[in-house]
Amino acid sequence: MSDVISTVGAGLGGLGLFILAIGLMTDGLKAVAGSSLRHILSSWTKTPARGIFSGFLMTAIVQSSSAVTVASLGFVNAGLLNMRQVLGVIFGANIGTTMTGWLVAILGFKLNIEAFALPLVGIGMMFKLTQQQGRLAAVGQTLVGFGLFFIGIGVLKEAFDGVMPSFPISQFAAEGVGGILIYLLVGVMITVLTQSSSASIALTITAAGSGMIEMYSAGAMAIGANIGTTSTAAFAAVGATSAAKRAAAAQVLFNLVTAVIALLILPVLFYLIHQISDALELDADPAFSLALFHTLFNFMGILLMYPFIGQLAHWLEKRFRSREETESEPLYLDKNIARTPALAINALLNELVALQKRLLKLFQAAVYPGHHDIKRFQQQVTVIRSLSGHISRFIVELETAALSDETTAQLATMMRVEGYLLDCSQASDTLASLWINREALKEPELEAQLKSYLTQIVDYMQQSANLSVGDTPMTQEALQHEKDRIKYHLIMAGTLHHIEVAQMSVAVDCLQEAWHIAKTWHKASTRLNTLSAVLIPPSSGNEGE
Repeated sequence: MSDVISTVGAGLGGLGLFILAIGLMTDGLKAVAGSSLRHILSSWTKTPARGIFSGFLMTAIVQSSSAVTVASLGFVNAGLLNMRQVLGVIFGANIGTTMTGWLVAILGFKLNIEAFALPLVGIGMMFKLTQQQGRLAAVGQTLVGFGLFFIGIGVLKEAFDGVMPSFPISQFAAEGVGGILIYLLVGVMITVLTQSSSASIALTITAAGSGMIEMYSAGAMAIGANIGTTSTAAFAAVGATSAAKRAAAAQVLFNLVTAVIALLILPVLFYLIHQISDALELDADPAFSLALFHTLFNFMGILLMYPFIGQLAHWLEKRFRSREETESEPLYLDKNIARTPALAINALLNELVALQKRLLKLFQAAVYPGHHDIKRFQQQVTVIRSLSGHISRFIVELETAALSDETTAQLATMMRVEGYLLDCSQASDTLASLWINREALKEPELEAQLKSYLTQIVDYMQQSANLSVGDTPMTQEALQHEKDRIKYHLIMAGTLHHIEVAQMSVAVDCLQEAWHIAKTWHKASTRLNTLSAVLIPPSSGNEGE
């Protein structure tokens, strides 16, 4: 009984050293790399092929595919990587993670671990103690991690050697499909629990090298480790942007497809490994065979998936669509309608009218009490900017060679309207930030006048959007006069210390932003009303939405 407890304890201790070592190496190498990880991921991923190389390189450096994958999710969140680029990084990270297996296979069983690993721990700790922070301390942490990594291999090997005399290996052989699936699940569970496919692969190779499990069982565990490592990206994508969720789904999809194919051709892969070993005149080393197996099926996955990377990226971009992304799609513009210029002109007009109405709601949300849902407001600002970009690109890409001078002039007017509406959205964003964060004026009458002025702006915007300019009851001159009057009283109140100077300054800024929006809105509405009168027959009305 004591031998069993001792063996189990040694196994758990060895596994714990593995996990600790992987964490120390990863953190240390990331600190040594400094901004290199960010630089490589942002500048070395222009094409999927370069993305594969950068994903491989960074994973080989930091010894963690999870770290590289999570970093790539951050770049996707920030909009610095598109789906095609991040697919390359994910594919390359899967190749990079095979370096751990080669490290164990080449060095783990060939060295005197005590003579090699313990000095690494000692030297690393000397660096760490003499330099608490900085690159030298990170190098020390990395050396300690490498040392503990090999010590963990030694402890696990001794534990497995102790188990061998008591337990017949045949009971643990992966017999048939059921046995393969059991070891596959073991590999998945170990990786999910340790959150490190590197530790799981090292554990698998060590067990196989000690004769604890046979090759097919170890192969199934290695495949399971590839599946289990997707849990890190899946956890990181919870609550992230839609783009990050797509990137996480890409890793899950790639690893699952690769795993299924590897399971289906498992005998073929080991036959190829046997042939490669014979061709290179290598001994039948389980550790080498497993490291080669892990590399081979990951390469196979890339070879199978790479030709379809464009289609996969396109398919993923249509998944996990947020409300914001759905609203950012134009209502009237598409490639088909662009082929008919007459229809395209009307579609553009409808799109601009719809954008104008959305912008009016945005301004109301900025200034009316009870409408200050900041997250929703910012989403709508992003939607308007996206729609504005769609409109401007559509105008630029529209074939103008066969258009009449009148139609070309109308397109130029629409481009100006788009610019005015975009300007209004940016000013509304600024106004909302000022209005939400300001303190109410200490003079109730001035506070009421300020709020009343914003309400007048809303009324003016509604009127100018729905009526011809000549019929608009409220004029720009009246709004400007009211703005100047309130501004004068605000400055006087601040000068006489009736209100705080900071409050006065913010209130004046709110007035100026609102007045700027009113002027810019007037320019957009005037041109839209003129275009509507020309392009839409009086009896048909304007179906803006």
